[in-house]
Amino acid sequence: MIAFIRELLLRWVSVVPVLAIVVLVFTWERSLPGFVIAVVVVLLAGAVLAAVHHAEVVAHRVGEVFGSLILAVAVTIIEVGMIVALSIDGGTKAQTLGRDTVFAAVMVTCNGIVGLSLLIGALRRHVAEFNAEGAGAALATVITLATMSLVVPTFTTTHAGPQFSPAQLAFASVASLVLYGLFVLVQTKRHRDYFLPVAAEQDFVNVDKESARPSVNAALISLALLVVALIAVVGDAKIVSPAIEAGVEAARLPQSVVGVVIALLVLLPETVAAARAAQRDRVQTSLNLAFGSAIASIGLTIPAIAVASIWIGQPLVLGLGGTQMVLLALTAVVSVLTVLPGRATLMQAGMHLLIFVAYLFLAASP
Repeated sequence: MIAFIRELLLRWVSVVPVLAIVVLVFTWERSLPGFVIAVVVVLLAGAVLAAVHHAEVVAHRVGEVFGSLILAVAVTIIEVGMIVALSIDGGTKAQTLGRDTVFAAVMVTCNGIVGLSLLIGALRRHVAEFNAEGAGAALATVITLATMSLVVPTFTTTHAGPQFSPAQLAFASVASLVLYGLFVLVQTKRHRDYFLPVAAEQDFVNVDKESARPSVNAALISLALLVVALIAVVGDAKIVSPAIEAGVEAARLPQSVVGVVIALLVLLPETVAAARAAQRDRVQTSLNLAFGSAIASIGLTIPAIAVASIWIGQPLVLGLGGTQMVLLALTAVVSVLTVLPGRATLMQAGMHLLIFVAYLFLAASP
């Protein structure tokens, strides 16, 4: 046991969260020079990666149903924590931060991660194959959640501006949670076979995964480090938030770029995992990660930031602008045409990546 703990602590995913907490203690509520802020940013990024890693370890131990929930909740805590940390001191500029971050997560997952995964899969086998039933169900959930939470507020009339009224926000939050829970049930129980990779060696992969199931001690240690990492992420995000906002303002970039930065940072581990899965000819797993992250980002984050907005006392602007709605509609149409055949080539990969690059460009230059 002692040797196992020593070996675990030597790994960076165990050391970084502890370092991030130590730095958090010594830098809280202090004026920091640029070098220290850079160190905090590096530790923040490392803590995000470590948190998702430890969530995956715990998820593997407890099984697929609860494991998916643990991983989604961990990522959501990171996302919401960073949004709240940046919103507390952001004033009126932070009213759209939640919307910008959630929309950025949708574009990153449905275009960036999907496009990269299809590109890797198509380069390996000329045609990337996946299960159309599972990918289609996940995509339909993403489109429904995104439309209800990000498009509908622009057209409601009860409250002035692109905002929900309190009753509408409550309904949207409950509907998001219900739809997310339904998707988890379908994915992990009733139609689990729809979400399995299309590969001849699948039985071997499943057996290998089961044999590599972490021990109880490893899962408990990862659970403790997960809590430490989450605290470090939220605290360090609060520390670097003034620097992020100052950098965006100094570069004369729109405030929405802050949401893009948060989404890219939070979804970095999923991007790496999806790329690795595609390299192993498991494109379906890559799509599960991409669409599943988008579903969790909307279905869990919207209710959380709704509650946070009441606590902070700031209005919550969720309705997208015209350019954003066009990009979302284009993403939905192209994604449907990509998913329906169950096969994709470099053409589909190129279209998704082009939409993603166009989103990044228009976010910086609207």
